[in-house]
Amino acid sequence: MNTKYIDLINQTFDFPQEEFKIDTKKNLHFHDIDTMKLAEEFGTPLKFTYLPKISENIIKAKTWFKTAMRKHKYKGRYHYCYCTKSSHFKHVLDEALSNNIHIETSSAVDIDIIENLKRAGKITDKTYILSNGFKRDEYVKKIQGLINSGHRNCIPIIDNYEEIDLLTDGIRKKINIGIRIASEEEPKFEFYTSRLGIGYKNIVDFYRRDIKENKKVNLKMLHFFINTGIKDNAYYWNELSKCLKVYINLKRICPTLDSLNIGGGFPIKNSLGFDYDYEYMIDEIISQIKIACDDAEVETPHIFTEFGSYTVGESGGALYKVLYQKKQNDRENWNMINSSFITTLPDSWAINKRFVMLPLNRWNDTYERVLLGGLTCDSDDYYNSEQHMNAIYLPVYKDEKPLYLGFFNTGAYQESIGGYGGLQHCLIPQPKHIIISKNNEGKLEYKVFKEQQKPSDFLKILGYE
Repeated sequence: MNTKYIDLINQTFDFPQEEFKIDTKKNLHFHDIDTMKLAEEFGTPLKFTYLPKISENIIKAKTWFKTAMRKHKYKGRYHYCYCTKSSHFKHVLDEALSNNIHIETSSAVDIDIIENLKRAGKITDKTYILSNGFKRDEYVKKIQGLINSGHRNCIPIIDNYEEIDLLTDGIRKKINIGIRIASEEEPKFEFYTSRLGIGYKNIVDFYRRDIKENKKVNLKMLHFFINTGIKDNAYYWNELSKCLKVYINLKRICPTLDSLNIGGGFPIKNSLGFDYDYEYMIDEIISQIKIACDDAEVETPHIFTEFGSYTVGESGGALYKVLYQKKQNDRENWNMINSSFITTLPDSWAINKRFVMLPLNRWNDTYERVLLGGLTCDSDDYYNSEQHMNAIYLPVYKDEKPLYLGFFNTGAYQESIGGYGGLQHCLIPQPKHIIISKNNEGKLEYKVFKEQQKPSDFLKILGYE
């Protein structure tokens, strides 16, 4: 009878997988990382960033686009941009930029990061900086400063009708701009049209009225963003088709327009049953753009993408120890972890974000169905089947045999949403954070990026010290 946890996984999923495998001790390995060894050496709760995965995903996407463009004889270049809002950490940007990529910004402080990276030689004036978001005083001034300093490939993406005047007031040279399309949201959304950008039907008139004769700007890019990401469904393909019609109509009257930014990122793996054909999607996107432009007899645009979660999401993980099991009734066993989901994985309770969750050890033991609870007194501090896609099963809790578990592919947004380094709900401390890289010989190297928060850190913020 197959009653072990490893039997359950083998029966339910195709396992082992590219990044997950089990060693002879029946402990979990994530990529090259022995997760139990990591937990024992640095303690739990623990967060880690595995930097090689960032470069791996960038290289894959570049290869897929190159292959698709060659296949379809696509005349145009591809530019990979990283959305800094997914993770602003220096170690993330350093790793991503080592792959000759470009950057998308969304706030004023992003420009300070850009200036820092320029001083460090990580980027140059040739690096594309696509400045998105709703722009007001400070953000505008910093974009202007970047352009005035000679950063010729800074392209502000116009979000509303006022931004052209705001951006050009004080600029000493003609600048390149983009326009963001206000896409129509999926039917399940509470609103019909995105609050960001300018409506499909208004863009051509906007160009004729405010840009065509404006000696301060060149329209260079059309920016197309889908909030739910690039998915193989009727909604995405319909919005892409509408975007291409706008691009073609604009291109016919605007010779400087030569780039299409297909924003909206790729999904990342959120369960062992995840299935997404990245290569097919890229091939189909390139094919549809080329067919539409060829039929309209307009030149195909250079392609930009803005991948945030896809770039950094699968590099992250969080490790915990199960402290205790509470049996609340006949059916519910609560495994209490030694941290808080609200503190460390805010997406899991805020929007029911799904992550890959697996035990680190005891894969040869029998299993049980459980709920996972955090340390705070908040009733929302839990993780259950609603976030996990399937019922949560883990090796049976035993006092004498500690159980450790990990959440994987958590590298995007969790730190910024959770207020990294600041106050946390119920003052549960941020865990220790480890950076994992590879040296020139391919061996893993571990570096403590930040120790766990101390009570004194909270007291200082609160004004007690």
